[in-house]
Amino acid sequence: MLTPKKTSPCILTVKEAFYLTPHMIRVVLTAPELANRSTGCEGANCKIFLPSVGQSPADLLDQIENGPRPTVRTYTVRNFRKDVLEMDIDFVAHGDEGPASAFAMNAKPGDFLGFRGPSDVKIADYYADWYLLAADMSALPIAAATLEAMPRSAKGLAVLEVQTEEDVQVIDAPKGVEMRWLIQSDPHVASRAQEAMIRATELPNGVIQTCIAGESGVIKSLRGFLTNETDIPKENIYISGYWKIGLIEDEHQAQKRLEA
Repeated sequence: MLTPKKTSPCILTVKEAFYLTPHMIRVVLTAPELANRSTGCEGANCKIFLPSVGQSPADLLDQIENGPRPTVRTYTVRNFRKDVLEMDIDFVAHGDEGPASAFAMNAKPGDFLGFRGPSDVKIADYYADWYLLAADMSALPIAAATLEAMPRSAKGLAVLEVQTEEDVQVIDAPKGVEMRWLIQSDPHVASRAQEAMIRATELPNGVIQTCIAGESGVIKSLRGFLTNETDIPKENIYISGYWKIGLIEDEHQAQKRLEA
């Protein structure tokens, strides 16, 4: 896979923000610089940089490029409409305890943030006989984007965990992928329901690819299962901890580097 050229940061302006579900906010962003981004980036990571109170777009861009680094978070491109220069980023709404969530909950047209990316998509080639996906709400955007990018003939299982029944989303998944929705009412408590369901599933013969992401403790256990108790080749496994209970992103990323 070719590594894309590192893109320069830019400022994205809020065009619209609304609740998709009770705990998921979609922020529609726009900028002329999106004309330079490639289509097909749904599901790719990007960096967003949050402005401080009263900061101008020019000052934020200067800070991104020259420091000190502003508050930065990693998110997923959910939709990209290059023809109208619009990008959707979905934010889990969990109150004002996190700066990105607070930004999304209060976002209105004309607000702005800094942006760098997107990176490569996590699964660029779909060649499996069967697919296994799992995600909590933080990783629902990558799971949904992956399901929508799959061949319509794809078969598999998606185990998706949300906070309430009202948080279940309509996803254009292939008809051959079984959609299993689990409810985890308190996201601050590690859930084992996904792993239990996956362990109880008889994996079929043939080539399997995975796209799994979520809370790091859950992911660590699932990674151990996939790598030690199944025959899925390592190169077919995408699995990543997106966050960790009790840690902010900078702390979580530092821990991941130590464990790598």
